[in-house]
Amino acid sequence: MRIPFITKFRVPASLEAVTSRRVAAEIDAPEVGVKATAVEEVWGAVERLYRSGVHPAIQLCVRRRGGVLIDRAIGHACGNGPHDPPDAKKVRATPDTPFTIFSAAKAVTAMVVHLLDQRNLIRLDDRVCEYIPEFGRHEKHWITIRHVLTHRAGIPNLPPEAMQLEQLNEPAGIVRILCDAEPTSRAGRQLAYHAISGGFILGEVVRRVTGKDIRSFLDQEILRPLNFRWMNYGVRRRDVRKVAINYFTGLPPLPPVSTLLERAFGVGFREGVALSNDPRFLTSIVPSGNVVATANELSRFYQLLLDGGELDGVRIFDPRTIQRATAEQTYFEIDFTLGVPFRYAMGFMLGGKWFSLYGPDTEHAFGHLGFTNILSWADPERQVTAALMTSGKPLVYPELYYAYDIMRQIGRACPKIRRSTARRLVSVPARTAPRSRRRRAHAAPAHEPRPTHNSTSAAVTTLQAKISPNRV
Repeated sequence: MRIPFITKFRVPASLEAVTSRRVAAEIDAPEVGVKATAVEEVWGAVERLYRSGVHPAIQLCVRRRGGVLIDRAIGHACGNGPHDPPDAKKVRATPDTPFTIFSAAKAVTAMVVHLLDQRNLIRLDDRVCEYIPEFGRHEKHWITIRHVLTHRAGIPNLPPEAMQLEQLNEPAGIVRILCDAEPTSRAGRQLAYHAISGGFILGEVVRRVTGKDIRSFLDQEILRPLNFRWMNYGVRRRDVRKVAINYFTGLPPLPPVSTLLERAFGVGFREGVALSNDPRFLTSIVPSGNVVATANELSRFYQLLLDGGELDGVRIFDPRTIQRATAEQTYFEIDFTLGVPFRYAMGFMLGGKWFSLYGPDTEHAFGHLGFTNILSWADPERQVTAALMTSGKPLVYPELYYAYDIMRQIGRACPKIRRSTARRLVSVPARTAPRSRRRRAHAAPAHEPRPTHNSTSAAVTTLQAKISPNRV
């Protein structure tokens, strides 16, 4: 039975006919301490979400102790949306289908910035205007890179003209708009999720420091060494048709939530869904919102972080870099953009004991949410990394519980690793001296002292305990 004001797609009679599984990649569950029946319970939760009729395609990849536990997809990448005609050409979603991950891209962008810090090219407490001098207008000269990473820069709303499709291929124009923008609050004072604005600022910092756009830097320094197929900002024009189509579904977006999101995104809710399928969006660079990846690759990226920065014999990050990136910065306070309390690290949304995106009792998990039911995370206590991709874009819908149940079932299937069996994740050497700093042309004005990079030696033990499963 269809309810007129709730937008849904046509659910096929046979779910098996629209399910794809990478059988060769999935390991035997008992090898990683998981019951085979528990795996099917996880996938059963995915099927219940699919039957809700709000996500034409769903893709899930779960890794446990580095092995692929689940790598499956259900539904259609295109052709079976709510308003597609019954005779439209339908393309089944598979584990190889790339999805736009929207705000889950913030974690990728953050790690690019942390890599620059690791290489002594920047410091996280440097002011943004040291790299983008014109950004210091309208009292924004106090905003630091850390402020941007933790959503405390005071510029959460994106001017509407910045997200015009013609503007996206002109990053210099977007930077000018942000430089001319006035902050809504003093830097560091208020937590307010920067849905799009922060990514453009960080992307420009990367360009000014390295001489390369953030897409090229990510490709050369992380993706190619690890042999990723996708996982970058947008796609080549010839690959646009391979990306899963996003569809507006669910209840009509209504104020005040729709108004808040429009201010943050710079476009209306329905308009944003349509924009995400446009080739101009899919081929541009939107550091906070247009990374395209498969669930397998995104969970593999988190496996890199969970393993202390080294994957398949290739080291990208130092363990200390990951610990710094995932250290708690915001202690469960109200986010004035999202209207709910969150714990943030520098680029990541953190889990919680009672309230968490990643399921119950995931206090040490870190990851990020994507518009609207896309989720990627790592749980050090369970030695789990996972990515959930969805192509439906509901703002609110009654069956939201089914999405949360997927994370709950993953947590139940993968119990916390006991101390006697857990392997040590990283070994952090004692810090004996501060890192040298490379001289840069963007020096702070003589009358304003440069922010100092505080020693983190006192916090290392705490962060090590957080990321190490031996803490359990």
